[in-house]
Amino acid sequence: MNINKLIPLVGEKRANFNVIKEILDKQDLKKIKNLLKDKSISFAQTQIGTSYVADAPFPTIDPSVADKQVTDFTELMNKTISSYFKIRAFHEFAPNAREVILKKIANNITGLDKVKEAALLQLFSEQLHILLLGDPGVGKSDIIRAVQDVAPISSFGLGSGTSSAGLAVTKKGNEMLPGLLPLAHEGIAIIDELNLMKSEDRASLYNAMEKGFVTYDKAGQHRTFDAKVNVLASANPKKDKFIGVRVEDLKNQVPFDSALVTRFHLVFLIKRPGVDQFSEIEKKIAEKSKNKTNPRNLQFIKDYVDYAKTIDVEFPKNFQKEVVEFSKELKQNENNYLVEISPRMIIGLIRLAKASARVDLRNKVEKHDLEKAKDIIKTSLIIKKSI
Repeated sequence: MNINKLIPLVGEKRANFNVIKEILDKQDLKKIKNLLKDKSISFAQTQIGTSYVADAPFPTIDPSVADKQVTDFTELMNKTISSYFKIRAFHEFAPNAREVILKKIANNITGLDKVKEAALLQLFSEQLHILLLGDPGVGKSDIIRAVQDVAPISSFGLGSGTSSAGLAVTKKGNEMLPGLLPLAHEGIAIIDELNLMKSEDRASLYNAMEKGFVTYDKAGQHRTFDAKVNVLASANPKKDKFIGVRVEDLKNQVPFDSALVTRFHLVFLIKRPGVDQFSEIEKKIAEKSKNKTNPRNLQFIKDYVDYAKTIDVEFPKNFQKEVVEFSKELKQNENNYLVEISPRMIIGLIRLAKASARVDLRNKVEKHDLEKAKDIIKTSLIIKKSI
């Protein structure tokens, strides 16, 4: 018998063991205790690595011997321990998450608060598609690029350089690899200047937005890729800049047919800002270079979004009547809007409300979540000089 196994843990070892005792099961704890007494493992101190919460060190395990079984076991235990402390950090961060993450979405752009809020909620939503349609130089690209920076999973493409095949696959020699949409599976597919993509190349986009997969059929090759994505796209009007304010005039300048436009749950019409707003944007661009996010803080945000998206949010039945009344109100005023009021928009309303709950790590939609979602949709429909 190994006499070391009879000696109780004392001092720092005991203190660290008592911490992980609350996290791991009895069988694993027994094994850890024996390995500690054999000096096959030792305790180390680890941190989450973010300044967003009080980042106190917590115990993890280091192997002290070159033994694959010991190494594999410690990796598994550390994953469980780290996950526990990371989730605890997420809940500590939750009250500030909305404000912190929103500031990461094109903080240099002013006057587009609801657009940025919608983009924030898209990060936390099940399938939700957003189109930023407007004049050049209004910050559309800044917003979608910023979303790419904080999204756990994303892909980026230019409408001018992306074909139908490129949306589905990329080819490296004889090897066929996932394209723009499959690369963003379970994340956000970002397309800048969607208006420059040829209409015949949009078939894969329709499939991903509607069905969650894309196919490739060419030269006797058939492949299907999962592509359950949230599409965030920007586009300019037909003549590059919107002219006029009448709804009918603006509708005629939309560069897409209704088949594509109605696949988006939200379409924001963004016009060029006034002189004062433009000056404020220039000022914030200069400030932006001074405020770069710590890479570990950025990773923490991505991990937070990832975790929040696992929450199954309930939409209470007592809100259903309110949703119906809201959709009726929108439908009655449809002639005043750039886009038609479709059932997809109402689905978007519910998904926005659920996403708002996820931002706070809640599993049930509350009244203020629904009001926030309604406000975003109303703002997306308003036609005015700038939003």
